[in-house]
Amino acid sequence: MAQQRRVVVSGGGTGIGRATAAAFAADGEHVTLIGRREDVLRTAAQEIEDTCGKGLADHFAADLSDPAQVRAAAAHITAGGPVDVLVTNAGGNVAAGHDGTLEGIADGYLRNFHANVLTAVLLTEALLPHISRPGGRIVHMSSIAALRGPGSYGGAKAAVHAYTFELAQRVGADGITVNAVAPGFVGGTEFFGDRATPEFVASRVAQSLTGQPGHPAEIAAAVQYLAAPAAAYTTAQILHVNGGAALGR
Repeated sequence: MAQQRRVVVSGGGTGIGRATAAAFAADGEHVTLIGRREDVLRTAAQEIEDTCGKGLADHFAADLSDPAQVRAAAAHITAGGPVDVLVTNAGGNVAAGHDGTLEGIADGYLRNFHANVLTAVLLTEALLPHISRPGGRIVHMSSIAALRGPGSYGGAKAAVHAYTFELAQRVGADGITVNAVAPGFVGGTEFFGDRATPEFVASRVAQSLTGQPGHPAEIAAAVQYLAAPAAAYTTAQILHVNGGAALGR
């Protein structure tokens, strides 16, 4: 029988992160959910255990753009031993608009950098000495926005691509793979908030070649593939899951 792996999922309380954590737990893996909201994480972890089995989920609340809180999260995680799979899913477009001033533009870019780049980089670097060698898997969550914007959010996700490539080269010799998943429009999440009107959703779905939105479980399946032992030859790649809204190259 294969040894149970230890999986860390940031942004694990809702949406794609929660679906990803649940998918790993359903396979008998132990998952640690990291995010900012203690109550949301606690509920998600409890529901995963209720569905998948006692002892398969725990959680730790931290702002992963803050180095001190990342250190605390890493200490909690590594107290249980090495990490086999790290999924850096925390983030989102936290600067949807600005007032047109240079200060407002700067604030938007900095907010999205902190929320999407630092949350991935700091947690990864804190856990890197504890990632299983060989066989460790690191999967960053990107977005179709890295290909076409909007600017501050798309730029942040493009920076995640650059980090993915650099890190894959750094740890490849240790038998660790590093990849990213870039979803297109995914329904059933908190990502778009009040903007997710029926008209908005219809316009996003219409961009796909299949006429359907993505679902969190489909993105989770892509993450699971990249994290699988059989995916050892796949590294430094961006896996686009967008229904053909952006054609592959």
